[in-house]
Amino acid sequence: MTDESIDVSPRRRPVQARSRERVNTILQHAAGIFHEQGVDSTSMSAIARQSGMSLASLYRYFPNKAAIVNAIAERHVEKMEQALRVKLPQLSLSDAVDVLIDLFYDFYRTEPAYSAIWSGVEAMPELRQLDLRELYSNARDLDARLQEEYPDLPADRRWTASLLLPRSAGTILRLAATLPDEQGVLLVQEMKTMARAYLDHLVAQDK
Repeated sequence: MTDESIDVSPRRRPVQARSRERVNTILQHAAGIFHEQGVDSTSMSAIARQSGMSLASLYRYFPNKAAIVNAIAERHVEKMEQALRVKLPQLSLSDAVDVLIDLFYDFYRTEPAYSAIWSGVEAMPELRQLDLRELYSNARDLDARLQEEYPDLPADRRWTASLLLPRSAGTILRLAATLPDEQGVLLVQEMKTMARAYLDHLVAQDK
């Protein structure tokens, strides 16, 4: 369990192009090691070696491994939010839920270190905060779509559904990412069926 008092802020905010490139290199190599070895088994020394710098140089940018984990997780969240905002407005509500599930599953399967980092979300307070930020961001987008398409749906029921769908999908998809591909795909399909059935039941009350 990570100490609640651990500082996960970067030591430097990269301004110059060279500093930004150095930070990108650190995060890219750290993500690769986390993906292959897991977060707990990765040391700051290993990240420094893989990034082609001294340990002292690495500490100039990040005070500890938790800060690197947090920085990678923030990039994951930003990338996911951007992908959703590009795709969701173009889709029907039912298709939007399917796309949300597919995007999360693809991230767990293919984004370097995504599964390794987020499977341990409960162990790190900063990740829990990011996780909640992502949840509420997705929920606000879904709530806005429900309000637009089903304006007579009670606001409290609509908001509860907007929290429930992305949270339950995320939980199931984290499990699916740990399974063999065939079984994982089947679990994703069943999750979509459940989500559609719930959504159909929800919006039927608006008619």
